[in-house]
Amino acid sequence: MYESGENYLETILILANRSGNVRSIDIARELNFSKPSVSRAMGVLREDGYITINEDGYIKFTEKGRALATGIYERHNILTEFLEKVAGVSPETAEEDACRIEHYISEKTFEGIKKYMKDNQ
Repeated sequence: MYESGENYLETILILANRSGNVRSIDIARELNFSKPSVSRAMGVLREDGYITINEDGYIKFTEKGRALATGIYERHNILTEFLEKVAGVSPETAEEDACRIEHYISEKTFEGIKKYMKDNQ
């Protein structure tokens, strides 16, 4: 999966946690993207088996999609916290950098950071 697909899945998860129901228009507003761009992306995520879209346009995760989105969101949160608390960067910088790093960090490195954060709470 590409970074953009992961960002869409993470956004769907955040919106679902916030309000319960998610439609393409909600994603477009949240990300400040055009509705056609989001619609194309949702089509790809649906074809790849990460989401379903019902007849009313509501987006739901498949089991595979929820697992991936949850993992991405966990990486984002832990990396943001690590960058703020350990690296000492501002919350804004930590948030932006975590968003980039979360897509490229190896599982081994992420697990090391996760363990460090757990052990040093």
